[in-house]
Amino acid sequence: MEDIKQKLITDFGEIFGDSEGVSVYFAPGRVNLIGEHTDYNGGHVFPCALTIGTYAVVRKRDDRELNFYSVNFPDKGVVKTSLDDMRPKEDNSWTAYPKGVIWTFTGRGYDIPKGMDMLIYGTIPAGSGLSSSASLEVLTGEVLRDQFGLNEVTNTDLAKIGQFSENNYNGMNCGIMDQFASAMGKKDNAIFLDTSTLEFEYAPIVLKDACIIVTNSNVKHSLVGSDYNTRRAECEEALAELKKVVDINSLGDLDEAAFEEHKAVISKDNCRARAKHAVYENRRTIKAVKALKNGDVEAFGKLMNEAHTSMSVDYAASCPEVDVLVEAAWKIDGVLGSRITGGGFGGCSVSIVRNDAVETFKEKVAAEYKEKTGLNADFYVVSIGDGPVKL
Repeated sequence: MEDIKQKLITDFGEIFGDSEGVSVYFAPGRVNLIGEHTDYNGGHVFPCALTIGTYAVVRKRDDRELNFYSVNFPDKGVVKTSLDDMRPKEDNSWTAYPKGVIWTFTGRGYDIPKGMDMLIYGTIPAGSGLSSSASLEVLTGEVLRDQFGLNEVTNTDLAKIGQFSENNYNGMNCGIMDQFASAMGKKDNAIFLDTSTLEFEYAPIVLKDACIIVTNSNVKHSLVGSDYNTRRAECEEALAELKKVVDINSLGDLDEAAFEEHKAVISKDNCRARAKHAVYENRRTIKAVKALKNGDVEAFGKLMNEAHTSMSVDYAASCPEVDVLVEAAWKIDGVLGSRITGGGFGGCSVSIVRNDAVETFKEKVAAEYKEKTGLNADFYVVSIGDGPVKL
């Protein structure tokens, strides 16, 4: 991190004239081990923060001007705006994410009297499904909290503000998992979160002789423009029909038996399938965390496999390319489990692979993926890190 920090300070000086008085911040991306599309359905999720994420070099200004520059998008140049010019849902540039968080802070009565110069650099592959947007939102919240002395803002508040801004400024109806994982990350632990209550516990990730590998399909997803919002609407439609016959607040309140008993009330086949995924995936997540606590990594892996099939078939939120990655992984000795991770419609798979099978995994999955899709896959052996920090 120190090398990156010094380089980014130098970059800031080149873009904004000098680097006197700057501060540097970091917020992580995340990978979800199991529990997909359960967060807005009142279920459980099991993500962890990563050591890759988003950096910011920041300096307050004496006026209300906001100047953003991304090292990742140098062709965009310095994007200039103002604290007095926030336009929800009209801005589809990358700066809509930090602007949405600033807009939410001010809307909640926090005093942001001065503008900023902000240089951003992300180490999360764009469109990979590892939550570059949530990382940038939590990062911006960390910047505002520190720069303007808003010490009453908790890390949970940062997650809630990030979700609210993405829902209401960006028009993306995401749940809270991504922002919560980034804001509340803890080294070597995943977060077992009940999204209906925000009660959570840290669960140590002890994989014995195995590791977590994220495989990027290089099929970029963009959830705002995908069927993500449609899936959420389908779940809400199913929930409304179920509520007529059973006393529940969310799909996460049902277990498998209760769903099977009442599913006939859901009139549309697609809505019934989406609801089935939400219910069964929530129960899988609870079982998976219990298995991990008992040291049964093999059982955890089998549940990951079931989760992928459900995401692909019942939720129709995978894509042919990621299905190829996962099915190639399933054939390899030493792969305990593999599934799509993130919102879907592209992005990455996450696999638990025995250490002695890592190179075989990379070679065989890469070869089969290239043969069947013509695309190259990228592999990341990931480490689990902490939440946002001032460096």
